[in-house]
Amino acid sequence: MTEAVVGSRILALGHYQPTRVLTNDDLAQMVDTNDQWIRDRVGIVTRRIADSETVADMATAAAGKALAGSGLGAADIDLVVVATCSSVDRSPNVACRVAAKLGINTPAAYDINTACSGFSYALATADHAIRAGSGRNAIVIGAEKLSDFTDWTDRSTCILFGDGAGAAVVTAVAEGEQPGIGPVLWGSVPERSDAVRIEGWRPYIQQEGQQVFRWATTALAPLALEAIKKAGMEPADIKALVCHQANARIIEGIAKRLNLPNAIVVKDVVESGNTSAASVPLALSKLVERHEVPSGAPVLLFGFGGGLTYAGQVVRCP
Repeated sequence: MTEAVVGSRILALGHYQPTRVLTNDDLAQMVDTNDQWIRDRVGIVTRRIADSETVADMATAAAGKALAGSGLGAADIDLVVVATCSSVDRSPNVACRVAAKLGINTPAAYDINTACSGFSYALATADHAIRAGSGRNAIVIGAEKLSDFTDWTDRSTCILFGDGAGAAVVTAVAEGEQPGIGPVLWGSVPERSDAVRIEGWRPYIQQEGQQVFRWATTALAPLALEAIKKAGMEPADIKALVCHQANARIIEGIAKRLNLPNAIVVKDVVESGNTSAASVPLALSKLVERHEVPSGAPVLLFGFGGGLTYAGQVVRCP
């Protein structure tokens, strides 16, 4: 890279969801629950469940869609980053498998695991790498197959989770152009790391739901406002809020405290459930595909969850 790089922007987005739909009525045949109970407590109506597809398969499908819409080819990509907490295989990492499937040669490739905040972490690290001159074009992916780790006899957790992937193609912005990815605001609350767990060799997802709910609805809005401030913007500038799709009540609680007067509050959780690291790019890709916000519009991304970790940044829609 010979020209000075001041930042990066998202060129294109893509997403993938399995075809199998699991409804609340389906779950009522498996555990002691019902459609109204689930809607009232978490706002979820359906979720998608993968059968034979792996995390890498879904990540590849989302990334391939984003790459096709970017105007770039596989040979142009020099960095692949995958955010996931549900890959069964320790090695090779998902990023290398995605690169192989898409025919991307010799990229830097790594996975990142901060659970539900993973995509915002991954997007920030790709942005930092581009700013540092370590790459020019990146694919950043959030992909999860949480159904592999769901206890389908536990009604407090099995109603929540779904599978899917979302991806973004990110490119360098030269001096004189406006960066499309704002500074990240990230951090963690490690003393509460046991609040969301996937532990051991044959694990199920376990969580302290009320503890996570209280933390998310009280502590996160000020941090999200700080992410807006770091981008040099005001709350009224934001055109959409895409936070981690944990459950509808958490999303509504954060949105109310943020008071973004001109923003669409995205609730893909209703049709997709909680897809952890995939939830933010999945929801963002759908938002852009439906043309609900114009190109260049500032959108606040904010992920949070296991760790407890959080990360957010303002991005401009491709």
